[in-house]
Amino acid sequence: MASLIPELTITEFKSLKAYELRELKSCEVYSDGEYLFTFINAQNDFQRAKAEYMGQMNNAVGGKSIEQIKEAVFA
Repeated sequence: MASLIPELTITEFKSLKAYELRELKSCEVYSDGEYLFTFINAQNDFQRAKAEYMGQMNNAVGGKSIEQIKEAVFA
């Protein structure tokens, strides 16, 4: 699916420092051509609240917590 926002590789994304991430436009992050996640850099409180709401909706239908992921790795 074509995106309306820029694309970065996970390698490019991981190379950025915190201050660079604060300046980065929202983008999609890929690894080996496979979609990983969308990075949303909210520029104001309204956008931040909307991103948080969308995150809550997404978490309600799937995904694992960091604790669940780490538990599975060490089990």
